[in-house]
Amino acid sequence: MKHILTTAAAVMMLTACGTQKDNDQVNIQKQTIQLENDQMTPEALWAMSRIGSYQASPDGKHIVFQMGYYSVEENKSHQVLWMMNADGSEQKQLTEDADNETDAQWLDNETIAFLKGGEVWKMDLKGSSRKQLSNTEGKAEGFQFSPDHKRVIVLESIPFNEIIKEKPADLPKTTGRVVTDLMYRHWDHYVESIQHPFVFNVNDNLTITNEGKDILEGEPYECPMEPFGGMEQLAWSPDSKFIAFTCRTKTGISYSISTDSDIFLYDVESADLDKTINLCKGSEFGVVSDGGYVGSPDGICNPTKSLKNQYINQHADVKDSNVGYDINPKFSPDGRYVAWLSMKRDGYESDRNRLCVCDLSIVAKDRHANAKTFVTESFDSSVDDFCWAPDSRTLYYIGVWHATENLYRTNVQGEVTQLSKDWADFGSLQMLNDKQILAERHSYLEPADLYTVTPGDSISDTKITQITEVNKEILDQLGKPSVEQYWVKTTDGKEMLTWVILPPHFDKNKKYPTLLFCEGGPQSPVSQFWSYRWNFFIMASQGYVVVAPNRRGLPGFGQEWLEEISGDWTGQCMNDYLSAIDFACDSLSYVDRDRLGAVGASFGGFSVYYLAGHHDKRFKCFIAHDGAFNLEAMYTETEENWFSNWEYDDAYWNKDQSPRAKKTYENSPHRFVDKWDTPILVIHGEKDYRINATQGMSAFNAARMRGIEAELLIFPDENHWVLKPQNGILWQRTYFEWLDKWLKK
Repeated sequence: MKHILTTAAAVMMLTACGTQKDNDQVNIQKQTIQLENDQMTPEALWAMSRIGSYQASPDGKHIVFQMGYYSVEENKSHQVLWMMNADGSEQKQLTEDADNETDAQWLDNETIAFLKGGEVWKMDLKGSSRKQLSNTEGKAEGFQFSPDHKRVIVLESIPFNEIIKEKPADLPKTTGRVVTDLMYRHWDHYVESIQHPFVFNVNDNLTITNEGKDILEGEPYECPMEPFGGMEQLAWSPDSKFIAFTCRTKTGISYSISTDSDIFLYDVESADLDKTINLCKGSEFGVVSDGGYVGSPDGICNPTKSLKNQYINQHADVKDSNVGYDINPKFSPDGRYVAWLSMKRDGYESDRNRLCVCDLSIVAKDRHANAKTFVTESFDSSVDDFCWAPDSRTLYYIGVWHATENLYRTNVQGEVTQLSKDWADFGSLQMLNDKQILAERHSYLEPADLYTVTPGDSISDTKITQITEVNKEILDQLGKPSVEQYWVKTTDGKEMLTWVILPPHFDKNKKYPTLLFCEGGPQSPVSQFWSYRWNFFIMASQGYVVVAPNRRGLPGFGQEWLEEISGDWTGQCMNDYLSAIDFACDSLSYVDRDRLGAVGASFGGFSVYYLAGHHDKRFKCFIAHDGAFNLEAMYTETEENWFSNWEYDDAYWNKDQSPRAKKTYENSPHRFVDKWDTPILVIHGEKDYRINATQGMSAFNAARMRGIEAELLIFPDENHWVLKPQNGILWQRTYFEWLDKWLKK
């Protein structure tokens, strides 16, 4: 399950172990650690500070940014705000007490608004002159002031009883839930409330009035969208007259099988939702135009035809129907355009994210006219984040190509230029001033820091400068791994980019235990990511060579390569895994073919379960985290049913299945347990509603019933990720204890 939104990392920081409303907070500060040697340890990894959101002042002279500090002892985090000059000098922490302070936004060059205790506050550049601006009884979950500061959007959760009925009044302590439709739970929680954006008026002294207007009043739709959406899904127009927002106007089963979200334009003065324009379809709010909802009229997926085929049949002649994900609108500085990320196909969450630009001057004359231009069509991969240049005709964006997330420029005519080509990943970007970009960047060897980018005419002319080093004290103590890149021949004669990460103090004359890394998604890139769980630095530091192939189904190698995995989970992509590890054994003298392990999470966990029955004794141990084990069960267990509809091609109960669906179910890993012969560690979170914990438990139980040595690490309080510090330490320790047991004898 690919994570679509670029804000997922920020969401992780806020939800990890202490939110703004935590009543038992501890004033956790920057962690210091003195290592006994230069080996990265789980404790060192969790002592690192984590950069979150950031924003430059209007004049480009200062930057406010959010940091997350984590305490293993307290099993909590603390979100704080920092200030620095635009060149990285004079860094100063603004947060002093135990309250989390987040979501900083500049009101002017001297004033910063931020979120604290569920309310909007303001302070000056020194962190003083603090004043609470809102009075929402602690309900504020996000905010965004209009450019003229006369209004503010505040996100609040409202009760949602469309799918889960309210408790009977005379049974207030009952824990039972009466469920009437799908999407009754999402990611890691039951859906008993949804977020709505409220527009409040702002007084001359910047205090926020007590009564706000719910712009989705009476509607059962969420904005932002679950599970990771935030304020990036809404935007003010430069003249403060309009709000562009993201919404999927569906509930229940219609929601569960469709990714069709749209961008709407709301007139703040009229405050009339019925007149709100759907910029994707040229209609009014809630009205379906060409290429709308895919499915039968009653909202039930046709039981005899896959959702994918329904899309193909209904939209074969529609050139641009905008029925996929449309998210994250941003107005051009002059207000003429609004741009957003757009996917073309409904139900396909990993479709290519195109950068769409809508000319509002055309919409103003005729909302049904074709006002949209897709300006990254020559870039055969997804756009992950973007920002407008001051000229309102140029956009900068980041996207993955050949396993790195680099910086590009396009204009409204769609002329694309690459501006960087580093072995690194840019994670997000925004304008710092008229000439520079402010961006977050990371790699396998370096956690996130902030950088300034001065774009040139080409890659060679672009200047990239690091302005923070938030983990320098820890990194300076560590021996650094090294990274190599190879193009491996696949079984069908193509070339596959494969990363190889080598331990610190690498000796080419030695033999090293080696791990095959199986990526999740299934369509997430093996680019230069930095993870606090699947971290290649610590794996290499613990003495392992890591082989990380960009197998079939990964973005950054063209749409054909990306889409070869859908409906073929156990085909060429599995051959690609084996091609990568066989190449390493045959061509890299330091790889010990007698000490190989395979590890992975999500689709990577599925891959491990499948390889366990098909590896021909290559591997000496396996580790699967939150992986799918039984695809028939998975089809109806997962909450986002569009995923299994698209990836499996059809429901398992249909007798007239497509050949691809039949192959998918016949090759489910649980059908090959009789061929398992290798020790396996299974890890799963019980609050993982994407891939239910029963999948991991079933795999572990099957292994033990077969007499195979196995362990199960189960987290009752974790979701598809592992977010709490002590759980994270236990995860790392268990992971390496298992590998060491079987690969370092």
